Amino acid sequence: MRGRLGVEAALVDGVFVAGDIEVDDGRIAAVGVESSGGRGFAVPGFIDLQVNGFGGVDFLDADAAAYRRAGDALLETGVTAYLPTLITSPEEQVLAAMSQVPVDDLGRPRILGMHLEGPFLSPNRLGTHEASARRDPDPALLERLLDAGPVRLMTLAPELPGAEALIDRLLERGVVVAVGHTDAIAAQAHAAFDRGARSVSHLFNAMRPFLHRDPGIVGAALAREDVFVSIIVDGIHLAPETVQTVAHAARGRLVLITDAIAAAPRGVGPSSLGELDVQVHEGAVRGPDGVLAGSVLTMVEAVRNLHALGVPLEDAVTAATTTPARVLGDSELGRIDVGLPADIVVLNDRIEIERVLVAGEVRVAV
Repeated sequence: MRGRLGVEAALVDGVFVAGDIEVDDGRIAAVGVESSGGRGFAVPGFIDLQVNGFGGVDFLDADAAAYRRAGDALLETGVTAYLPTLITSPEEQVLAAMSQVPVDDLGRPRILGMHLEGPFLSPNRLGTHEASARRDPDPALLERLLDAGPVRLMTLAPELPGAEALIDRLLERGVVVAVGHTDAIAAQAHAAFDRGARSVSHLFNAMRPFLHRDPGIVGAALAREDVFVSIIVDGIHLAPETVQTVAHAARGRLVLITDAIAAAPRGVGPSSLGELDVQVHEGAVRGPDGVLAGSVLTMVEAVRNLHALGVPLEDAVTAATTTPARVLGDSELGRIDVGLPADIVVLNDRIEIERVLVAGEVRVAV
């Protein structure tokens, strides 16, 4: 695409700038261009760091065609880049799934690598992850996983014996370390963050509770300025007051994730997460024991939900765009500015999607 988007404003580094955007050869050529009659506003394409499946596709059992279907469905919700996420599963299944991850598929949402959520998780905070596939820290297993595919992010429990060596090795291999599914006390959390762990996966969920004398991972993360925290804002995983507290305490460090499963975005009734049978009822995904097992949330809904709780729209959008890109250390993603890729979502005043562009090409038009 070459030309203007026809919008009235754009979100540029957290501030709405009046005027249109000009695109040329897949990149942004100008912002704040004088515009008459522009409609809607442009924001960076959404980035989801934790999505287990989408549009009927589970990434533990997906081939190239399935990734295309999931990508098309994700685009309709404004996601232009994401990390397919694999939960704790038998090693052979994970390795097989990693071998199917498409590369250089620029026509659909950009696959930024894989997020491995496990298998090095706390046995006390597994949630619905498969207990038989959970492992204590094992450097040899870690190497097999890292050699099998483009791992970009790994969630682990830092209190497990030997976790320090895994954190060091992940950082050496350029993998972002997140902590989650953990029973760590605050001191163990601080030690992991000091060692280089950068974020917390779905804060509050599947981790040691925050107590006044035992703050755990939650308290340690919120008390620091150098740790990103991700949350699932679907009205189910967290109470509204909890979301508001986190948004205030972690402003600039807050990351929206969906933790979506194959049933997203509109599934109801029976579904699955890996080998686990789940049930979707009134927007909640639960396993046979009633434990939450992901969501059917979309990223645009997460932005709307966060904004509805009083968070400024600029901050809500930033939590779905620029901040997740910062977690990955990517300065080109999740931003609108001259010279950057034209991965853009055009929203109306109701925060509904009007258009989605990837590399300057309109892929979704409502």
